[in-house]
Amino acid sequence: MPRTLTSSSVNPDARAGVGAAFVLLVLIIAVELADGPQPDYIGLLATPPLLAAAFANWRAVLGVGTACVLLATAFALLGPDMPRLMHITQIGAVVLLSVVAASVGVVRQQQSDRFAELSRLASVAQRAVLRPIGPRVGALSIATRYVSASAEAGIGGDLYEALDTPYGSRLIIGDVRGKGLDAVRLASVVLGSYRHVAYERADLRAIVADLDRAVARSVGYEDFVTAALVEERGGTLTVVNCGHPAPLLIRRGEVIALEPPTTAPPLGFLPVARPRVERLEPGDRLLLYTDGLAEARRTGEFFPIQERAAGLLGHGTVSDGLASLESALVEWVNGVLDDDIALVLVEYSATPSPQPPTPSWELGDATR
Repeated sequence: MPRTLTSSSVNPDARAGVGAAFVLLVLIIAVELADGPQPDYIGLLATPPLLAAAFANWRAVLGVGTACVLLATAFALLGPDMPRLMHITQIGAVVLLSVVAASVGVVRQQQSDRFAELSRLASVAQRAVLRPIGPRVGALSIATRYVSASAEAGIGGDLYEALDTPYGSRLIIGDVRGKGLDAVRLASVVLGSYRHVAYERADLRAIVADLDRAVARSVGYEDFVTAALVEERGGTLTVVNCGHPAPLLIRRGEVIALEPPTTAPPLGFLPVARPRVERLEPGDRLLLYTDGLAEARRTGEFFPIQERAAGLLGHGTVSDGLASLESALVEWVNGVLDDDIALVLVEYSATPSPQPPTPSWELGDATR
């Protein structure tokens, strides 16, 4: 699941900021000593605390400011006689700006703590939305993986679900426009609606219409959700795509992108999607993913998912395949992703696993 920032975590930017402040302090001292005994640069000692305040917390800023005040006092006392008022004014300016810098550090720390708390809440909400799936749903072996980007990228609105319904095994994968708690909230709306209507609607296009209405009721004019819905029933695969990356079918070493017959807009924009139907063979694997995978790149070169999918996903179990894909992806981008990625890999076995009987209330809803 996505990582979150914590106030206790070591911040490399803070350490770099304090280091830069002390480097600047050393330079000011060197210039002051090289210029002679006359203390001409005491006022510049107010700048290192301001530099530190741009990156570090108030304690570190106060430490830098204290060092600057002590040095300013030492230069004033050890230098040639100067008007006392000038000494007091210069030292006072260093003290005042050090206090201001420390105050800025306090505000920054409060904002950082608030951001960490919001990220933590969003991560908790996301874990509640994306409940565990598998290892089997009907005739499908299934594995899921959530590849988290850096915490600074924000909590995403990626979503997925797999259900064994009276109409076959049904899956959805989607991606909410935007990030943060609003994206998680909308993802929960889509998944909540899907978990209900997937048992009721015989046609995937009817499910799309239901989900589109749920999204339209919950978002603004420019918000939307891309989604791909998949149904496996008796070896027949049906895919309905609403603005989402096409699932990849891996069959005997060949990769087939299941592009829709016609394009349809995302949920929230009244999509009218035409289904794509394929006949599955035992051993076929299907990869569903969000656009973080399609857009992952290094030095402008995108990760070649279609070229490498067969080799990465075709071995071992479906969990092994996703682990290989994640490792290759992280290596490709040198460990730096711009967006979270949801991955779902299924394998068709033609023989469904024994399933508990469908609750009577669900069967009643499905026949209405």
